[in-house]
Amino acid sequence: MESVGKMTPSTLSRCDLPWRIVWDREACTLCGRCTAVCPVRSIELGVHRKRFIQAAVGLPEKPGNVFTVYHGIDQRTDAAHACIGCGMCDLVCPNGAIRPVRTAEVDKLRFHVNQGGAPRRRGGRRNDPRSVLDEIKFIRISMLTDPALDAGRHDFELRTLLGRILPAEELVKTTSEKGWIPPVREIYPLIIGGMSFGALSPNMWEGLQMGVAYLNEERGMPVRICTGEGGCPPRLLRSRFLKYVILQIASGYFGWDEIIHALPEMKEDPCAIEIKYGQGAKPGDGGLLMWYKVNKLIAAIRGVPQGISLPSPPTHQTKYSIEESVAKMIQSMAMVWGFRVPVYPKISATSTTLAVLNNLTRNPYAAALAIDGEDGGTGAAYNVSMNHMGHPIASNIRDAYLNLVKIGKQNEIPLFAGGGIGKNGNLTANAAALIMLGASGVQIGKHIMQAAAGCLGSESDRCNICNIGLCPKGITSQDPRLYRRLDPEQVAERVVDVYASFDQELRKIMAPLGRSTSLPIGMSDALGIADAAAAARLQIRHVL
Repeated sequence: MESVGKMTPSTLSRCDLPWRIVWDREACTLCGRCTAVCPVRSIELGVHRKRFIQAAVGLPEKPGNVFTVYHGIDQRTDAAHACIGCGMCDLVCPNGAIRPVRTAEVDKLRFHVNQGGAPRRRGGRRNDPRSVLDEIKFIRISMLTDPALDAGRHDFELRTLLGRILPAEELVKTTSEKGWIPPVREIYPLIIGGMSFGALSPNMWEGLQMGVAYLNEERGMPVRICTGEGGCPPRLLRSRFLKYVILQIASGYFGWDEIIHALPEMKEDPCAIEIKYGQGAKPGDGGLLMWYKVNKLIAAIRGVPQGISLPSPPTHQTKYSIEESVAKMIQSMAMVWGFRVPVYPKISATSTTLAVLNNLTRNPYAAALAIDGEDGGTGAAYNVSMNHMGHPIASNIRDAYLNLVKIGKQNEIPLFAGGGIGKNGNLTANAAALIMLGASGVQIGKHIMQAAAGCLGSESDRCNICNIGLCPKGITSQDPRLYRRLDPEQVAERVVDVYASFDQELRKIMAPLGRSTSLPIGMSDALGIADAAAAARLQIRHVL
């Protein structure tokens, strides 16, 4: 610790930090577990000297000073080791003697997290608890003329389509002429979005893959998971479970040499190919895997030297424009798999979404469009990007769907929405609202990390150190001492629990609508919101 007498312009007190450590001396046994698990070394064992005044009854003698020395827990206040509020100290303490407490006043750490002129970079997603999706209500309840269904005993078709759906007339004509029909996959509308092998720990990735495989093989739920940017482990590429995986290619092309080399040995085609052009957490910027995570295994899969940071370019550098990039990359990726696999782009939600979408409608090989809203998470992004850039997903997906309706393509190009879905725990309600606004399905990332692996991050800037590989739960770390804390089988079990619960809740929403044969995509007359401005913007009912 810095000496008490040393003060600099960046010297802070505990009250100036976002999180303050509360320690109970009487309950503490000095076992050292808290200091051992603190990911940022914010607490340490210190020696304290306390003065008492000793005075005898009746004051026969002059009162004197008595000094006692004891060991206790000290909290560091420098910006590099400020408490992140993860609560690991509380989790491992056998006596409940220590815990982090949120500081009541606005913290001043934000003024000092740019030491050396480097802006703050963090993991997680933006720290804004507000969500328009949480305010949307489902107001269309079927009663007499259109009876509601029994959610517990009725059969529901909770499936969606990934791929270009030809109009009926064109499909009949193409079939009769034995022409090429675009590949289409029937999948579950809740997709685990792109989280790469490298950004996630081996145990976390294995747990997710095991959970997805179980849902498909044992539960009959066609759940799909996206690899994210970073390739795919060779063993999975050559297994029959590849059909449950969406392979993502981004501007860094990390891991794609391994994928291409594995093509002749693939037992199954992947579910789809996702070409990433942007993500909600850092629109206009490429991905980043910091050097802390690039160990020997990750370096081998990605085809890079060990121990270096891996930034991706903001765009695909081999193309001159987004239009050329989308058109040529979609066609080339489709050709690699003999036009058997759907190929679609993923973009950040932006005011130019409609321009990209209109180009896709004219591209016969474009299978879908994935849009990532401003609440989309990431392993590493600058603070300013996460908090002040991006477009809300609700209005963007609504604009895209209404544009498809305008040109008569709403049943041809599926839209997939992502970015903050379920960030406050309302996963099913958020997903159903987006589906009724026009999405064919949704992608989740942070929610599955919180629900399946106990991610400690929250919307109050808690933890958020995914980028430096010190995740206290071992979810986003490549350090075996950390990721061994995570049991892949327990992660898989929790993934199954999340999907089983989602499936049941989605039936409870669809049953009162009287819908069971298909998802209520674009069924906006069932939605209402108390915010008049939001109602007008989304073109749904204003209810009070």
